[in-house]
Amino acid sequence: MSSSQDLFSRATEVMPGGVSSPVRAYRSVGGTPPFLLSGKGCRVTTEDGREYLDFIGSWGPLILGHAPEPVVEAVREAAGRGTSFGAPCLAETELAETICRLSPVADKVRFVNSGTEATMSALRLARAATGRDSFVKFDGCYHGHADPFLVKAGSGLATFGESSSAGVPEATSALTGVLPLDDEAALSGWFAAHGQEIAAVFVESIPANCGLLPQRPEWWRLLRALTEEHGALLIVDEVITGFRVAAGGFCAQAGIDADLVTYGKVIGGGLPVGAYGGRKKWMDMVSPDGGVYQAGTLSGNPLGMAAGLATLRTLEQENAWQRLEELGAAWEQRILPLLQIEQEAGAPIAWRREGSIFWLCFDAAEAPRDFASIPSSGAERFGRFFHALMSEGVMVAPSAYEVGFLNLAMTESDLDQAAAAFAKALPQSR
Repeated sequence: MSSSQDLFSRATEVMPGGVSSPVRAYRSVGGTPPFLLSGKGCRVTTEDGREYLDFIGSWGPLILGHAPEPVVEAVREAAGRGTSFGAPCLAETELAETICRLSPVADKVRFVNSGTEATMSALRLARAATGRDSFVKFDGCYHGHADPFLVKAGSGLATFGESSSAGVPEATSALTGVLPLDDEAALSGWFAAHGQEIAAVFVESIPANCGLLPQRPEWWRLLRALTEEHGALLIVDEVITGFRVAAGGFCAQAGIDADLVTYGKVIGGGLPVGAYGGRKKWMDMVSPDGGVYQAGTLSGNPLGMAAGLATLRTLEQENAWQRLEELGAAWEQRILPLLQIEQEAGAPIAWRREGSIFWLCFDAAEAPRDFASIPSSGAERFGRFFHALMSEGVMVAPSAYEVGFLNLAMTESDLDQAAAAFAKALPQSR
């Protein structure tokens, strides 16, 4: 049996940082990432033979848990018929029908292979629909690694974007306006100055890649009013929340009337699937019906479609969203007393939960709603907590800014085990 340390050293010889996605390298928390061998239910096993209760869930897709039987069987049957056709298949239509039935935004959808592909395609469509080039995103929100989205806001004040990645042309970043979250004045001011230039506003439904930062209903109403007034498309990124927080995602739950929406994670059931969708008048502009070109050899492949369809069918059959809310509430009841102990010890940690998604904000008395308000000092404390928790057999994302996910394979007993581990690990973060 090879150790994770040996395997990681081997991986660094042939992959940048030894990983296929940067956060997996553990640079922000230190140490060696465990190499996973298998997962079942809410637990994973490493190549070293160590078992962990898993709150990462492949960063959100595994809403049913690892290797759920309906998904495994659906993929097995699909693979027996062929792994890829590059042609239409029935599961593709059935998954599209299911998404359009559940989503309050999508009259039609186009499948792609990731959330990044979904957002970059939606931006192209918005530019074609409006005849404009610039767009707006919000500080800390993540919409994938396509060039236009890799910008930062500097001090957090409203500004045109500066690239936060090497290799992105300045001309590309200059078309991205970056605004702070939870700031109506900045939002109104930007539209007053640049409203006729804006093709679209991109926003995470519940920002969850920079902490968990739900926005106030008043902010959402202003955003919708301004985009309509100035002829810009409102694009809601539901790659994380789509079909996790509610049957129709966040837009259904909060009553958001978006123009376009992007999906990923849950709709692929653990396989690489993304989609963008929206009103018929916009989606009819996509090739071959319209002039907005977008294509992909593996888009709509039978394995991903089978996994996503099995996942959504299971969620509907089991009324899973009620169960997920119950699990979230039970988890919250276990965690809040532990955080009160830390508060009394002079080591505050704020808590936020949205259904089955949760986040701990170290060194904060109250959970913030914008990225700039997250205490930078909390990252060091989180690192100590992270390793203490791992030593207790519980795995969370290796970043102070990432969220945790519950899944339907978890039981009250699992939550008890996790709470006991948190009770031991939290004091070690002080």
